Amino acid sequence: MGMLAIVVSLLLLMYFAYRGVTVLLLAPLMAALAVVLSGDMALLLPIYTQTFMPALANYAMAFLPIFLLGALFGQLIADSGAAHTLSAWIVRVVGQRHAVVVVVAACALLTYGGVSLFVVAFAVYPIAKDLFRAAHIPKRLIPASIALGSFTFTMTALPGTPAIINAIPIKYFGTNAFAAPGLGLIGAAIMAGGGLWWLQSRVAAARRAGEGYGQHEDDAQDAAPSGKVAGNATLPVWQALLPLLLVVGINALFTYVVFPAMDLGFMVEAFPHLNTATSTGLWSLIVALAVACTVLVLMRLRHWADLKASVNKGVFGFMLPLFNTASEVGYGAVVASLAGFAIIKEAVLNVSPHNPLISEAIAMNILAGITGSSSGGLSIALEALGADYLRMAEAAGINAELLHRVAVMAAGGMDTLPHCGAIITLLAICKLTHRQSYLNVAAVTMLFPLTALVVVIALGTVFGSF
Repeated sequence: MGMLAIVVSLLLLMYFAYRGVTVLLLAPLMAALAVVLSGDMALLLPIYTQTFMPALANYAMAFLPIFLLGALFGQLIADSGAAHTLSAWIVRVVGQRHAVVVVVAACALLTYGGVSLFVVAFAVYPIAKDLFRAAHIPKRLIPASIALGSFTFTMTALPGTPAIINAIPIKYFGTNAFAAPGLGLIGAAIMAGGGLWWLQSRVAAARRAGEGYGQHEDDAQDAAPSGKVAGNATLPVWQALLPLLLVVGINALFTYVVFPAMDLGFMVEAFPHLNTATSTGLWSLIVALAVACTVLVLMRLRHWADLKASVNKGVFGFMLPLFNTASEVGYGAVVASLAGFAIIKEAVLNVSPHNPLISEAIAMNILAGITGSSSGGLSIALEALGADYLRMAEAAGINAELLHRVAVMAAGGMDTLPHCGAIITLLAICKLTHRQSYLNVAAVTMLFPLTALVVVIALGTVFGSF
């Protein structure tokens, strides 16, 4: 009954999330259902107040500044015109003939710089639509092109990516955002190369079939707002690039130079429970995003249409993503406390007792797929199993950096099932349906990331972390 309770609650969570019900409500309800079906109804209220809420609060406390600064930075990039400038610049450099490559590259550049994938989708879609129409490429391939540049290699594999999913393992493994950089680059090359090959093959097939952009009644409504972005998009390309380069550069500087050179003993004296090994990675990201936001504001100080409105919108925009993920962490904590989870945990850990990388990859994929969220699934899995994987890795002589990279890449494998909130949002932005576009989205966000994951695990097992 304990295992059945967990399975039923997870399936219902997936179903209702697909139907559009907010996780803020679903997570506590499905956690309560799992408790009731497990036969622990008498403990329902204490489990909610002593398990669900502390897990939610601890996650929010740990990652609030990353979500807040990331959302603010993305809004400032969009409202300053930097996103539009960069996308238009890539078009000029590459040309319309390579429309798919242009869209993927624009999304990759923005997301690797720290821009929210939702902001990227809104910023790039109008340009992608014009490019695809001019090049006679089916509109149904736009979501997959945006997803390849935003949801795959820049999110999980490229070293130093400021994506929140790449920051989550830092707390559990004591690593940093640049963990296993060589393996990450190899994984990124497989995702990007395979995804581009797939999309170009779909373009070629469409041309052979005589399929063009297509007729879409709502295209007239898809144009970008006529005043704000276009009016602000006069900054030089170097100014648009600078904030993005600062995020990556300052993060690397503090990760590899500043904090390692400091004697942090005085911090431990002031805060006895502080773990500097797990904190410096988060501090590096916080400093990088804060500096980039400040530079962007000052650099465009006389050109903001409404700086206060942009700041407020960015800050308000962080709360829903943060608490959605934190609620899923709370749900995971409740599930992990149930007797049935001990059986599931033991089965997952014993999938490959001599290679925790395989067990870790399976666990991350399963939970990310069920929740429809890479960050949510990763957080749930590491909250429940992170200490076990670290212990197993140490016993097997596996570097924690390799654990980090495998965990992040695995969480970006099955997370884009049809009920994934990011996929639903992307299709809504593009005014397309699952039937029209999901197959190609699934290919570039699951098929090649999973292939890259297998390669990274194999290389890491043989050669270790590099």
